[in-house]
Amino acid sequence: MDLQPDALVGQMVDGRYLVQAKLARGGMATVYEALDVRLDRIVALKVMHRHLADDPDFVARFQREARAAARLAHPHVVGVFDQGAADGLIYLAMEYVPGRTLRDIMRDFGPLTPEQALVMLDPILEGLAAAHAAGFVHRDIKPENVLVSDDGRVKVADFGLARAVATSNTSATQGVLIGTVAYLSPEQVERGEADERSDIYAAGILLYEMVTGQVPHAGESPLSIAYQHVNQDVSPPSAVKSDIPADVDALVITATRRNAGQRYQHTADFLSDVRRVRTVLPAPRPFADTRTTLVVDASTNARLAAGGRLTPPTPPSNVGGLFTQRPKRASRRVIAAIIAIGSIAVAILAGWFVANSLGSKVPTPNVVGQSVEAARATLATSGLSLEVASELFSETTPANTVLSTDPAAGDGVKENSAVSATVSKGPERYTVPDLHGKTPAAATAALSALPVTVGSQTQVFDNTAPLGTVAGTDPASGTSIKRDTVINFLISKGPQPVAVPDVVGKKLVGATAELKALGLEATVTREYSETAPKGRVLSITPTAGTTVNSGTGVQLLVSDGPPPVVVPKLIDMRRSEAVAALRKLGLRVKVIAGQATPLNRVYSQNPAAGTEVPKGSTVTISVI
Repeated sequence: MDLQPDALVGQMVDGRYLVQAKLARGGMATVYEALDVRLDRIVALKVMHRHLADDPDFVARFQREARAAARLAHPHVVGVFDQGAADGLIYLAMEYVPGRTLRDIMRDFGPLTPEQALVMLDPILEGLAAAHAAGFVHRDIKPENVLVSDDGRVKVADFGLARAVATSNTSATQGVLIGTVAYLSPEQVERGEADERSDIYAAGILLYEMVTGQVPHAGESPLSIAYQHVNQDVSPPSAVKSDIPADVDALVITATRRNAGQRYQHTADFLSDVRRVRTVLPAPRPFADTRTTLVVDASTNARLAAGGRLTPPTPPSNVGGLFTQRPKRASRRVIAAIIAIGSIAVAILAGWFVANSLGSKVPTPNVVGQSVEAARATLATSGLSLEVASELFSETTPANTVLSTDPAAGDGVKENSAVSATVSKGPERYTVPDLHGKTPAAATAALSALPVTVGSQTQVFDNTAPLGTVAGTDPASGTSIKRDTVINFLISKGPQPVAVPDVVGKKLVGATAELKALGLEATVTREYSETAPKGRVLSITPTAGTTVNSGTGVQLLVSDGPPPVVVPKLIDMRRSEAVAALRKLGLRVKVIAGQATPLNRVYSQNPAAGTEVPKGSTVTISVI
């Protein structure tokens, strides 16, 4: 059985995982909800895309990274239960976290307050700190990889996968920046290198986005965004929203220094400052609906209640402007009061997150198969908007047609929110470029930008491409082709040798056509001939039978007919003398005379004397 990833719902994978629903699709994998029939538990089954599963090097690295990630156990890290390869697929079985991503929360509710953002960032950094202590670097921290469960737990997903992809030799990842470009550190962009400080940089970008609603670097292309990471400092969030406290600005700026040596050197340092800032910020505003208590920071609250982490060590010297004044030593009673206030604030925030995430929802209309314009209109009737999240080639679905939506048709979606759509780009086709006259090496380089394969080389005669260069391709230039088409080169052997044909005596039109069919170009000169009619070939150079290359020029000498005759003066000549003179020159005579011609002499002629006329022309004389 060779299952396709998009057809897995209802199928059993590796004899153990019964796929029940599709949850999400990303650039490297599709995630499903599945039942582990052996242990009778729900898992998240992450199935790698086919092009990765076909790469043995990636599979080996993926398996090593998955085994290592399975040893990472932490309440704020998504657990890895199992990995395997079966039915032409490779997969991870992970802890199933019912809920939403941080991206969903920010998309639906906009920027968070600084207090809310730090409550969310705390468990993220705690999970990262545990992973870094165990020797892991995430490499792809972004809102999509932060999960918030329905009961409020915050977990970081996908440890190890980014490294497996980054070190793969598959053509799909060669020359590609591994990670989401908006969160990539300068060292990842420049050298493809990542360590703990790279994750700290991404977490700093994440904090910036949570409090401002936008990432600090944006552009029309991933390359332009990557350039900004390397060449531009991240500005303080307060430049976008003036009410953001200076302490939050300092957290972001210190975490996102372009020079990794000037950032927080350890995630624990970043976490300590986040918790320190939380103690000096005002308590979060209460929210209308606090029916459910979120445990976003339950483990932190437990430690705070024990008096363990409220006042972390003094931050490193490179922290830009945080806590210039150290708090005075407080009594245990004051500390306990602060702990209680912090716990209440967390609970209030928890209620806000759950209340908003579980707000009024409507079923997602089914717009799959509709054009983007029609889908927008359909969603608008339910108070929803359409956001084109990605585009994919499709051999069966026309361009600009919706392939899938997130949430899927029928799933609940918050009123007045956006539905993400994957849209068809139509069949994947490319045009064969014109490679005529290029060397094989240059032609191969020109094709390297296309997903095609260079095939064989065939020697052919060609009159226009220099010897050894590309005379043409198969398929020909301008042809529309599919991915992985084989392009064969036709290499010029130069012009083809041909024998000069015998065209002497033939009409010029027929002679030139015969020469052109052999690839010979004729140059015509003319001369008078007493023997050959006008327009007939008198001679050819080189002579008939000579072997020449196709494309060689030949000379044709063509008859222009007999030479012209000058009409003599005939006036006052006797009729017999005039007739004899004309006939001697090869001219014909027409005589006009009355009934009586007493003088028998010429008194007029046409054409006039001195006129040049072709031999054989008629001259009219009038006799009196």
